[in-house]
Amino acid sequence: MHTSTERRLIWLSRLTLLGTLLTIVVILVGAWTRLVDAGLGCPDWPGCYGRLLVPDGEHAALRHPDAPLDAAKAWVEMVHRYIATLLGLLVLSVLALGWPFRNTHHFPWSISVLLLAAIIIQGAFGAFTVTLKLWPQVVTLHLLGGLSVLLLFFWLHLRLTSVSEKKVIGAKCFNIFWGLAAGLLILQLGLGGWVTSNYSGMACQGFPACNGQWWPHMDLSEGFHLTQTVGPNYLHGQLHAEARVAIHYMHRLGALLLGVSLLMLWYRYRHNPSVARALVFVIGVYALQVVLGIANVLMWLPLWLALAHTAGAVLLVIGMLWAWRCVCLGER
Repeated sequence: MHTSTERRLIWLSRLTLLGTLLTIVVILVGAWTRLVDAGLGCPDWPGCYGRLLVPDGEHAALRHPDAPLDAAKAWVEMVHRYIATLLGLLVLSVLALGWPFRNTHHFPWSISVLLLAAIIIQGAFGAFTVTLKLWPQVVTLHLLGGLSVLLLFFWLHLRLTSVSEKKVIGAKCFNIFWGLAAGLLILQLGLGGWVTSNYSGMACQGFPACNGQWWPHMDLSEGFHLTQTVGPNYLHGQLHAEARVAIHYMHRLGALLLGVSLLMLWYRYRHNPSVARALVFVIGVYALQVVLGIANVLMWLPLWLALAHTAGAVLLVIGMLWAWRCVCLGER
């Protein structure tokens, strides 16, 4: 028989796992929304032309005569918002269930609070994505915010599992190898978001060369200019070709550096079977990401392949967190 405390912890563990899976769905639907150019399918927020459901063309024309209704894109955008709202309710449920344990030793209450803060900030970024007309800085931060929510949900799940199993997470499991790998992973995820938000996925054609050159003509200052304006909106981007090449090429170089750091991390823990297995999985996902990235370029960015590339980034985050847990628990 489980006590009421044990039952509550079991439910919390289940809800955080569900939250992890639902966050993955939200991220992938968000990527789908972006890839089919539906980010401005509804020109206002939180409703769509002032309604909770996509309205008819007549109402849309009266509400926003400057933004003609494309019902298919509007529904894609609203489905994304509905699922994100459900995720927010799930976060509140986790917080409510965990409230009685907030002062309990080893219970990860601080992570629950951070998760609530992250989901609120994500909601704000979702609104700014629409109201600021796809400003690339906001779109990139919105992607990183989604991955942060995923990380917090999964880490909370792992911590709750550790509490249930009476395992203690060590305090000294972070070192320079993890710092380098984590920093480069965040940088690479940010660069990936910058590529997609600036529509630079096909700026470099061909592989391994870029547009037939090993070091192509690039405009780094314009490509990474963080205060540019968006005009009426930023749909399809406004940067010139050499700026987009700079963004794409830096993403390729970032991938190379990340791969080196992951190999260094594996070498550091190669004699620890548990950690080494987790890192082999991470390196396998990284290799798949490289293949998917190359395929996206050579196949001109088909929708399904671009979504698979986003899913690979999600798996990379989850794999890294799992490997770090193995280190923190001292598993062998």
